[in-house]
Amino acid sequence: MMGLIGRKVGMTQIFNEQGEVIPVTVIEAGPCTVTELRTQERDGYLAVQLGFGAQKESRFTRPVLGQFTKRNLPPARHLREFRLDSLEGMELGKSVTVSIFEAGHHVDVEGVTKGRGFAGVVKRHKFAAGHASHGPTHGKQPGSIGASAFPSRVIKGKRLPGRMGGVRLTAKNLEVVAVDPEQNMLLVRGAVPGPPRALVLVRKRGN
Repeated sequence: MMGLIGRKVGMTQIFNEQGEVIPVTVIEAGPCTVTELRTQERDGYLAVQLGFGAQKESRFTRPVLGQFTKRNLPPARHLREFRLDSLEGMELGKSVTVSIFEAGHHVDVEGVTKGRGFAGVVKRHKFAAGHASHGPTHGKQPGSIGASAFPSRVIKGKRLPGRMGGVRLTAKNLEVVAVDPEQNMLLVRGAVPGPPRALVLVRKRGN
């Protein structure tokens, strides 16, 4: 499925023709440059590697920079692969823009969620807290995490306090509300993972 690399700009709301409010996420999608083609004969699968964002040459190691120089391509800050059923129409150096999407299409948006740091079980796993008054002193503690005699250990997968957020997540089947090719902007209904300026991958679904 074809897609683009982009950045989450933020959320806003728009009104449709019926006057209903639609919450949308604004994504700066592309333009991306085709930097590599994966073939069935050489790599065992079909895919296209896209580059997004400019970066100074001094930031790259010589082996990585050599890959761009060999293909006469400008160095790209971010590289990602997208699996395809066919490489028809794809060639090195081709620019892929937000025009591959249309209003009404549905997409999957992949990103890294906001990091929340160390969190307890109430915030991390939605445990019910104890009473805030009338004497309890263990309001937000997890309680027992296992018996002493058997199994004499904490069962694998037990929900406990720990680091929350900062994981890769995909918001699936989001509707494309509007496309602005001039500004490389994509408006999708609902929220997508990550804070503003976060890197996201937008993939087309079978529309």
